[in-house]
Amino acid sequence: MIETFWPRERVARSLTLSTMAFALSSGVFYTVSTLYFTRVVGLAPTTVGLGLGIAGGAGVLGAYGAGRLADRVGAHRVQWVATALNGLAMLAYTAAHSTAAFVAVACLAVGMRSASGSAKQAMLARWYVGPDRVAVRARLRVVTNVCIGLGTVAAGAALLVDTAAAYQAAMLAVAVLLLAAVLPLARLGRVPGVATRMLEHRSDDGAARSRGPSPLRDRTYVASVALNSVLAMHFGLQTVGVPLWIATTDAPTVMVSVLLVLNTVVVALLQVRASRGTDDVRRAGLTVRRASWLLAGACLAYALAGYGDLATACVLLVVAALAHSLGEILGEAGGWGMAFELADPRSAGAYQGLSQTGYAVASMVAPPLVTATAIAHGTVGWVALGVVFLAAGAGAAALVRNRTAVRPAPETVGGETEVSGQPA
Repeated sequence: MIETFWPRERVARSLTLSTMAFALSSGVFYTVSTLYFTRVVGLAPTTVGLGLGIAGGAGVLGAYGAGRLADRVGAHRVQWVATALNGLAMLAYTAAHSTAAFVAVACLAVGMRSASGSAKQAMLARWYVGPDRVAVRARLRVVTNVCIGLGTVAAGAALLVDTAAAYQAAMLAVAVLLLAAVLPLARLGRVPGVATRMLEHRSDDGAARSRGPSPLRDRTYVASVALNSVLAMHFGLQTVGVPLWIATTDAPTVMVSVLLVLNTVVVALLQVRASRGTDDVRRAGLTVRRASWLLAGACLAYALAGYGDLATACVLLVVAALAHSLGEILGEAGGWGMAFELADPRSAGAYQGLSQTGYAVASMVAPPLVTATAIAHGTVGWVALGVVFLAAGAGAAALVRNRTAVRPAPETVGGETEVSGQPA
């Protein structure tokens, strides 16, 4: 845990500190934003939903565009600029009192959030090698989950006060935290070797290689992104489907909070361990398949919770949430391994941008899909979702069954092999 929240290596430490501030802001924003937009700004709920839907499209464009831009100007630069613009967009929310202004600000905020995510992935892909990539990514995910939870708890103060001033203060806090997240990122360019590594990939003889191909022409990578994006729709299941489903069972609505806490604990304790070995692309595919089994089992348990009394429903929901959380950490670990190891290192930014685009598309598609299946049709819908997850997992494992990773060659500095940004 010490290494997770205060890494010794400078790049990992900067990314971790930035992620802490970013995730705290996210926890506050997720908690108060809907009430702020409807009660303080005065927008109709349908307007908020439509605006955020449009902003989701901007997120898709931002994710892919930032990846390509990272190959040209450096992932470290793209990340801090995108994070700063995201913070300024949060400040602009406090002055967005019309529908047009709200949609414009939402597009900027969501687009820059996605751009920041792509740039972070590109930076991990270029600075780290092999198992270090997924290890650092797993630790950052632990930091994200824990700090989002802390941000959610802190935002509870605004909910308790329940005044316009309290919600405005919370939104200002979101902006301040995001702007604070820029500070450790802005210093990354001073770390020896970062600027060079972000802008080129060197061959064994030290010569700069030509720019790599577009990931859109890499059919294996596109298929990998598509399959892992289908599996990533479980996030929408967790945030939209499960709360709506619990309301139809005999379980109390407080179970929504219980399941979220359980998820945070599982991720914090097991994500790093689950990620070990997934730098082997074939093992990553098998890990994704195991995740699909757990997610399908979770869907079945969620469905059965609708048939039990209060105690039975609560037990089944906990079982489902546990399977769901284990499926989440395995799916993320396997997905990272495939995204990193199947990518051409010469176009690391573009490849990771495409990977993050898949997640952005999944976040757009998941809410309407989940409501149209599990919520609208009950057990039949839950089973259908489980089958979709199983198919995606089986496809991911089959895709990389006979594949080997595309690994960058380690650089040599002063006679020592350099891996993970540090002399080995």
